Amino acid sequence: MSSFKRLTIDDIAALAGVSRTTASMVLNGHAERYRISPATVEKVEKAAREHHFKPSQQARSLRSRRSSSIGLVVPDLTNTTHAALAQALENGCRERGYQLLMVTSDEDLERESAGIGQLAARQVDAMIVVPCGADAGRYQAWTGRLPLVFADRHIPGSGIPSAVTDAGDSVARLLAPVLAAGVDELAYFGGQPALSASRERLAGYRQSLAAAGLAEGADWVAERDFQRESGYRMMADWHAGNGRYPRALFTASITLLEGVLSFIRERHRMREAPQFLLTFDDHPLLDCLPLAVDAIRQDSRALAEASLSQALALLQGVALAERDIRVPASLNLRRLAV
Repeated sequence: MSSFKRLTIDDIAALAGVSRTTASMVLNGHAERYRISPATVEKVEKAAREHHFKPSQQARSLRSRRSSSIGLVVPDLTNTTHAALAQALENGCRERGYQLLMVTSDEDLERESAGIGQLAARQVDAMIVVPCGADAGRYQAWTGRLPLVFADRHIPGSGIPSAVTDAGDSVARLLAPVLAAGVDELAYFGGQPALSASRERLAGYRQSLAAAGLAEGADWVAERDFQRESGYRMMADWHAGNGRYPRALFTASITLLEGVLSFIRERHRMREAPQFLLTFDDHPLLDCLPLAVDAIRQDSRALAEASLSQALALLQGVALAERDIRVPASLNLRRLAV
């Protein structure tokens, strides 16, 4: 049995020497309406302040049918892009008086479904999901119960609003200078083929090859998932099959790049590597590598703001001016800077 004591409104009322009703009126912001004296308000607020007490959110939710909370489902918090998105959403929620509640899916559909269910059971007012599946039905079933929007990834044709990075354009802009420099071999390592992020980043890659008049090699494209281990495995397989590194390599996420770099460090202590390394997603630690990595920098704040605004608009019954938002990305061209 727990030895911890939970304070209740009755405890605060007793400490302040007032009735439960008076304490409740003060702490729920109704003192002026019920003409409670400033001296009494101060006594109640002082008792609550000294004992770090706030009124029960569950009780408020029952009365208002709102929990003042937003749910977030992300695949993996070790992915710095998803961590940055979560942080930006936390800040946005706080500014608007909401609490962010979060679960991770680990790119597992069953775990994702369980997480969505857990957040819904906690009566979140709306939910933002970075989907790990491509079956729209898994998510559409929830849209009649609460506002649900996608962030970072989307499912075309699902009818679920989304805010994603303009991947095709940013990939094409990243790869164009390398191909213009005469690179005749550019490998691509990507995630799950069914995901929108994978399809759009691969489309940007192929668009770049076509613009440069370069035919795709038979073994240039490899796809698994976005886990670090997959980046390592794809690099190991490519090196084993060719006896060398590709001249240029683009990874569709920074987690895949981490796996690639792990292989390069383990096998060759960074003394051998692709001549050109490029990746989707960026991180300040890439500035410290002996290898120059050109990267696409997603705007996590803009993604968070767009998806949160969509969710809150749906909650308020406001029609969305734009249901599928594309957020521009910027480039960090380290190779050109050295």
